Amino acid sequence: MMLRVIISGGGTGGHVFPAIAIADAIKIKDRTADILFIGAKGKLEMEKVPAAGYRIEGLSIAGFQRKMTWKNLSFPFKLAASILKARKLVSGFRPDVIIGVGGYASGPVLRTGVSMRIPALIQEQNSLPGITNRILARKVQKICVAYTGMERFFPKEKLVFTGNPIRQDLLGLKDKRNEGLQRFGLKGDENIILVIGGSLGAATINRSVLNCIRTREPGGRVQWLWQCGKYYHRELVNELHDAVTGKGPGNVHLHAFIDRMDLAYAVADVVISRAGAIAISELCVAGKPLILVPSPNVAEDHQTKNAMALVEKKAALMIRDNEAVEAMGSSLDGLLSDSARQEEMRKNILSLAVTDAASRIASEALALIDKKEN
Repeated sequence: MMLRVIISGGGTGGHVFPAIAIADAIKIKDRTADILFIGAKGKLEMEKVPAAGYRIEGLSIAGFQRKMTWKNLSFPFKLAASILKARKLVSGFRPDVIIGVGGYASGPVLRTGVSMRIPALIQEQNSLPGITNRILARKVQKICVAYTGMERFFPKEKLVFTGNPIRQDLLGLKDKRNEGLQRFGLKGDENIILVIGGSLGAATINRSVLNCIRTREPGGRVQWLWQCGKYYHRELVNELHDAVTGKGPGNVHLHAFIDRMDLAYAVADVVISRAGAIAISELCVAGKPLILVPSPNVAEDHQTKNAMALVEKKAALMIRDNEAVEAMGSSLDGLLSDSARQEEMRKNILSLAVTDAASRIASEALALIDKKEN
């Protein structure tokens, strides 16, 4: 009998890529598994999941805005339509288990699944759970987490520490450096700074890097491999025309989105990044000297908590968002000129890496099916 699995959630790369990693891990354990993704229409998953070789259905769901806005007027109607479609999809597909990875779509799908007595688990990526997962936790059988102390939010008997899934192509980066240099058109004898503000970009990081490029001394030449986000790409191309075309001092390789992050990590000497949970998990595996700029636009400032967990172990530097534009240049120059500190950071961050989280989560999901059948 063919194994059927629904994986639901998405919205950002921090949800989408772990979901794909879990699907890949299930396929390794059962090559015949039939996996259906359910995401939110118009979000990143609708593009990236098919690119990874999986089917996906979209719900017309969106989040409820915390500030007063006309968009909230349509929320009840979108939610009702999403619940109806979720029920139709779940009933038609008849999954053996449902996995929720967070994001707007996971709520209707998981609620539908548990009401139909289908085994379900959720994967909570952050040290501070989102509202959807806090609600779903009462209904699902297992909760896979990446931080200790999560019994503050979830029933202790349901918790399983698995770590956060990472893309398996991030393993073995040392062997990919030459391929990365060739793909991105970079020189191997100059420092390469990788800038990643998340799949959608980060305005503060972009402004900080722009300021660095404009104020660097000619003798302090570095190469910038910069994922700026699709919302900022055109503006930055115009701002940096000379640098992007190789005529300016920055030697900038600007991308709206980098689809081979394994090669980007492989060539990087230093990484500048936000501090989302999945980004942190991947950065630990990449093992690069790291400057984190936590986003202030997240619930209860959980990115700062993520960043401080690394700073306290001397595995990263942190710059607060409101200080980044002014402080980034000096922090970066200080790190680039201190090889001993770079090596210490590489060693410390690698000690925090979890490389088999997706496999652990897949095993927990399959165990729920076995338990039901027994």
